[in-house]
Amino acid sequence: MTPTRLIIGTRGSDLALYQANFIRDVLLRDHGCDVGIKIIRTVGDKLDTISFDKMEGKGFFTKELEEALLAGQIDLAVHSLKDLMTTQPDGLKLGAVGYRADRREMLLMRKDACTDEGVLPVRKGGVVGTSSNRRKCQVAHLNPSVTIKDLRGNIPTRLRKLREGRYDAIIIAAAGVARLELDVSDLEVRLLNPDEFLPAPAQGILGMQIRANDDRVANVVAKLDNAKAAVEVSLERGLLKRFDSGCSLPLGVYSEVSGSELRLKAVLGRHGSDGWIGLTKVDVTGTDAEKVVDDAFAQLSTGL
Repeated sequence: MTPTRLIIGTRGSDLALYQANFIRDVLLRDHGCDVGIKIIRTVGDKLDTISFDKMEGKGFFTKELEEALLAGQIDLAVHSLKDLMTTQPDGLKLGAVGYRADRREMLLMRKDACTDEGVLPVRKGGVVGTSSNRRKCQVAHLNPSVTIKDLRGNIPTRLRKLREGRYDAIIIAAAGVARLELDVSDLEVRLLNPDEFLPAPAQGILGMQIRANDDRVANVVAKLDNAKAAVEVSLERGLLKRFDSGCSLPLGVYSEVSGSELRLKAVLGRHGSDGWIGLTKVDVTGTDAEKVVDDAFAQLSTGL
């Protein structure tokens, strides 16, 4: 039998290439596919001076990949699911979700900036780097003594800027550091408890985007789907979708799935004229994913 030929589209960053190659290897090893990789540069890769909170959730990192899918230039696109908009363009769909890595946030600090006090043990007056509104509002709540400064670039670039002394600490996704097997032994490292510092919706999960009418690809990609991850996605991205907003929304979420028991914990940052003024927190349990999401949204909406 002739092996199924597939072309994976991906951004060219180290992390995106790792993820694309990981899925290629699974398709080759476990499903006998013949898989190639096509690198596609997105608008988000070209604009390195705009803060992420003005870019996330608006297709800056996915638009060109989606156009290539629709044009038949590639057969599937591998995304960090947290970067993908909750509403799919006409003609496209998620074919599978899964392979969730550590969803926690990682706090990386210069040795002289660590105090070992509190959830975010950064010295008073220290500079914390992040361009995520979700991270900014939680940092401001947990350690109001620090200064928050925008931080752009891929993970190695962010680490370099920290080591150069431009920041005292930075916050990045633990999944990216683990997947790239980066050495951070010269830094103070704290893996933040997701009950205390909430990650992004679907953080650490891979999403495989395909054409909606391509049964040939859909039948293969469906084998990559993970049922538990799919439920977590329905909770976390389901809540994000209720707000009809992109990833720039200052929303952190953490879900747990244990059999039929579901838990969805979330925080939503509140912003005033003088900056971040607080967080609205919810913790909802139940057995029906849609009701859990509805209840969490209703409770968070009171804080808007």
